[in-house]
Amino acid sequence: MTTTNSLLHHRYSLLKRLSTSESHLPPPPSSLFLHPTTTTTTTSSTTASTTATFSLSPPTSTATTSQQQPISFDTLQHHLSTQNFLQADEETRSLLIVLAGEAAQKRGYVFFSEVQFVAEADLRAIDELWRQYSDGRFGYSVQKRLWQKANKDFTKFFIKVGWMKKLDTEIEQYNYRAFPNEFTWELSDETPEGHLPLTNALRGTQLLNSILSHPAFAGEEDEKAAENEVQGSLRENISGPKPLGSLFPKPDYSF
Repeated sequence: MTTTNSLLHHRYSLLKRLSTSESHLPPPPSSLFLHPTTTTTTTSSTTASTTATFSLSPPTSTATTSQQQPISFDTLQHHLSTQNFLQADEETRSLLIVLAGEAAQKRGYVFFSEVQFVAEADLRAIDELWRQYSDGRFGYSVQKRLWQKANKDFTKFFIKVGWMKKLDTEIEQYNYRAFPNEFTWELSDETPEGHLPLTNALRGTQLLNSILSHPAFAGEEDEKAAENEVQGSLRENISGPKPLGSLFPKPDYSF
């Protein structure tokens, strides 16, 4: 009986020493556990919402948002300088998507209402590169001049720049060319002026209308048209009323 009590007392003493030594052990490294970090978002109405997230390491310093990188036109310039007009046309479309904003980038194409968000300097830079490497035959400003010359009639404009082809029918009819094989991707005397860059008009002309009407191209052509209109009004006031027949000009079918 004495031996049993001695063994029980010895075991109790050993467990007590182990318990005392464990209480002095250092805590485990904090990086081994998930630590909640609190992020506070304040809205314009001064209401705050708090959300808790978890990370495998202690919170680090807040990352700064990188500023948006400027748009580069080097790729477009390279394709144009090497007369690779097909790739230049594709690059132009890609640039317009980027310049139109985040929604256009996610969608993959540009709405006509988004053209207004494209900076004048950027759209003008694209146009200048096209004119520079085509001897002034390609570019949006060239297309705008031809569009205005056609009294902003898109059917006449499409025929003029070669985007529509004449059908082999008894009645004079035209149809859109098939992309890309039926378009001209080289610069020659036979290439229609204003043929490039292309703008898809199969779903309507609003996008092209927005591009050609962009303030980036509200330059000399508009000023000259306004000036000619003023001069015409002055000549009419000086010379007096015109004969009745002159008020109805003869139709021009030469286009």
